Amino acid sequence: MRLFERWRAKSPFYDESHEAVAHSVRRFIETEVDPDIDQWERDGELPRELHRKAAAAGILGLGYPEEFGGHSEGFDIFHALTQSEEIAAPGAGGLGASLMTHGIGLPPILALGSDPMKRRIAPEVLAGEKIIALAITEPSGGSDVAQLKTRAEKRGNAYVVNGSKMFITSAMRADYMTVAVRTGGPGMGGISLMLIETDRPGVSRTRLEKMGWHCSDTAAVYFQDVEVPPENLIGPENGGFLGIMRNFNSERLGMAHGCMAMARVALQEAVDYAQQRETFGKPLIGHQSIRIKLADLVRQIDTTQAWVDLLAWQHKTGSGDPASYAMLKVQATRTLEAVAREAAQVLGGASYLRGSKVERIYREVRVNAIGGGSEEIMLDLAGRQMFGGKR
Repeated sequence: MRLFERWRAKSPFYDESHEAVAHSVRRFIETEVDPDIDQWERDGELPRELHRKAAAAGILGLGYPEEFGGHSEGFDIFHALTQSEEIAAPGAGGLGASLMTHGIGLPPILALGSDPMKRRIAPEVLAGEKIIALAITEPSGGSDVAQLKTRAEKRGNAYVVNGSKMFITSAMRADYMTVAVRTGGPGMGGISLMLIETDRPGVSRTRLEKMGWHCSDTAAVYFQDVEVPPENLIGPENGGFLGIMRNFNSERLGMAHGCMAMARVALQEAVDYAQQRETFGKPLIGHQSIRIKLADLVRQIDTTQAWVDLLAWQHKTGSGDPASYAMLKVQATRTLEAVAREAAQVLGGASYLRGSKVERIYREVRVNAIGGGSEEIMLDLAGRQMFGGKR
């Protein structure tokens, strides 16, 4: 029995329907991903066909409105967590980041976009025919969204966009981008969200080489006098900051669970290795120090997963608060870092060779600790939310 199956069996938040999702996604991963994931890591991106196959398998549309081709009836956030757990099984964080990139690019459109925009964009994204990315971060700053510099100026019957974005997931393959732009004055009150088609004149992209997430294409994006029609505005002009913050909460919850999923993958590989590897005349698992190490990893993972599930329930009921999302993300990334380190110690030299999941996960710790809000920014945000202080 897999580690998360054992967890679900004892949790009040999961039932047979979550098991059905797990087995369905697992079949897809074993058939469509496992045979090729190492090659995609070398290629530096996922094939577009994988998005179409994932859509046909019901993966892309899980939790999205039925009217746009999604599957929402009878599904909740815990089905989404279960799905992301199975997507993590190959031990390649770039798979979930890139295949499910619509999970951060599409929600602002569904929450704030016009009905014509939703009908135009959502069905083809959920069908895997088009790829959408979220473009917030800029070269001059990451988490300080209120200071973003990419500007959209109204000229005649169009906005003209100039500026750049950095570290944008799926940007090389994206057909659409949900972009944060400045349409007004300084600060959070002057920010808007805008849909920009990547085939518009003036849009260019440069691929970025990374430590990890190799199968997820990441790029710097440049906008030079890009004309965008006013109907591409997502929500009201100068009203984008709230949409960005709301998106961040769900992104951080998803990242926290993703960290725990990867931690379980690393732990499982360490356990399997310890049961097979013999040292000093007995299996590695026969040494007390190794059993203590593995038990301690379970302690850390289960503790953090309990918080993930609690905040997922709060998210579902609308009772979550920004401080909790921020602190949970820090807890999860630090747990992943601890587990990846100790799993590598169990594997020893094998963890330093390409080919093990632990090696790949160890390299991908930093992107989780930095992306979506660094640990320092998250703890400061939580402190300001809970105790006040200068904003």
